[in-house]
Amino acid sequence: MTDQRQPLPSYTPASSDAAALKQAGARSLRPRDPGRIGPYIPVGLLGTGGMGRVYLARPADHTPGLAAVKVIRPEYAEDPRFRRRFEREAALHARVRTAQAPQLLGTGFDDPLLWMATQYLPGLNLADAVRECGPLDVAGVWRLVSDLGQALAALAVAGVVHRDLKPSNVVLSQQGAHVIDFGIAQATDSSAITSTGNRVGTPAFMAPEYLREGRCDAASDVFSLAGSLIYAATGRAPFGDGTGVDVMHRVAFEEPGAGIMAGLAARDAGLAALLSACLSKDPAGRPTPQQLTEAAEAAAGHHSPSWHDPLGGRLLARRQACDVLERSDVQEAVHETGRSRTPVRGSAVPATGPAHGPTRASGSGHGKRKVYLALAVGLAVCAVVAGTFFLTRPSVGGTASAAPTAVAGTARDGARTSPAPGTSASPSGAKDNEMKAEGGEEKEAASGAGADEASPGPRTTGDEATPTAAPGNGERGGSDGGIPATASPTETATAPAGPPWNSRCTHYSGTELTVHGDRGQRVVQVQCMLTQRGFKVGDGGVDGQFGGATQAAVKKFQRAKGLSADGEVGPGTWAALRSST
Repeated sequence: MTDQRQPLPSYTPASSDAAALKQAGARSLRPRDPGRIGPYIPVGLLGTGGMGRVYLARPADHTPGLAAVKVIRPEYAEDPRFRRRFEREAALHARVRTAQAPQLLGTGFDDPLLWMATQYLPGLNLADAVRECGPLDVAGVWRLVSDLGQALAALAVAGVVHRDLKPSNVVLSQQGAHVIDFGIAQATDSSAITSTGNRVGTPAFMAPEYLREGRCDAASDVFSLAGSLIYAATGRAPFGDGTGVDVMHRVAFEEPGAGIMAGLAARDAGLAALLSACLSKDPAGRPTPQQLTEAAEAAAGHHSPSWHDPLGGRLLARRQACDVLERSDVQEAVHETGRSRTPVRGSAVPATGPAHGPTRASGSGHGKRKVYLALAVGLAVCAVVAGTFFLTRPSVGGTASAAPTAVAGTARDGARTSPAPGTSASPSGAKDNEMKAEGGEEKEAASGAGADEASPGPRTTGDEATPTAAPGNGERGGSDGGIPATASPTETATAPAGPPWNSRCTHYSGTELTVHGDRGQRVVQVQCMLTQRGFKVGDGGVDGQFGGATQAAVKKFQRAKGLSADGEVGPGTWAALRSST
């Protein structure tokens, strides 16, 4: 295909619509964003990730409703193996029929753009809700038990195991709670282990039988759900926080944190007993989804028709913002673009601009992308090998403390990804969405499609290794438990100190997108590692504020590592920062 210069129509919001976009959790489109995706017109960007972008979109024929449309990057869309996995994800999602999960609206497997559209749920993911509005009250948690019990029952009927139930994959709306992101779900009649022998999921919310043996079924989802419910009630994951290896040990062999469970029991003994049963190491001892729903009905006196404030107000505002966007007229503005791809079949406008990569008539840009991909993949492979070594070496006492590895499948850092306890791709429309691949399998992001700005919990892909024993329970609290790690739990030893940027910088172990303007422990971790590597982060030093000097240091580091120098710390940059060189 030769290069062409064609106008690319895209949605240009009026000032009132721009405010509504922000309130809905989306960002304004850029000239390089597609003007049309199949039968949808994008109106805002919900999030981006290593595998692609998720857009808030409206049907081009003006039918009511909004959609979350996930568009895969061309370099992955052209990979036959990846396309098969993406089609499998859509097929599993299509099986699920319940109000407690977003409806699959359509897919584009034969178009130049590879896309999937799901119902947009105007809300907040559970991780964000807890982080921003505080833990739920008892009535709210019982409401979650009821709604999510129904969701799991629907998955069981459809023969689908989710495999990654965690706070960032639960969306709260005015209508209730919903399960999203079927990126690593599997059919109950298929193997629980990937073709490469890896397990995928988020350590703090993975079931013990899955960690130990690779088995995963509906009872495993119940275990994961219980962890998310405890997080909703307390703001802490039941097996604590820390490196992926530490958490997996506790999940596989130990009881949940005594302090966490005692605090929950003091608020509602019945709820605590139910969730404790869900965390049984024996899958046969856990309640079924139907029993969860029945328990919630029996506790009906605790239920509240609305979420506690300020959460209820946030969800109402998001719903109202989406109503504004639904009613507004779509205005199209013409942006001049460089290269353009063949228009999507059935649409009169080019599908996308240069932001999605060079055309088939590549050139040097295509070669550079391959170099970036090769570098990032090499870093991820090195991290996995290192993690496997530390997990399988003979025990010398203590728990593993090696720095967590990055999630596999981070091609380059030009995309936003979310992973950490309060962050995850969710239909709520937030800043980033977590789109992660396991070997080539992508993690969904955004509202139904699986995206949100902050997304709790990076997933882990770990080599098979049957755990044999576990160290003591270190009850640590707080996050969605998103900790990228490799390998199943084994009897591990304390890892060597390693380079100073790993041994001295232990403030954050996830891979959540961290950008200019952010503050907190993630930024402290970035600044600490950069400083230990010899980069200057400004006069303020390691102050936890991502300012211009820190952004400049990130860009210098990215250029030194051959990454896209965008100044944003996504999975690829996290992996490079934590590498031993």
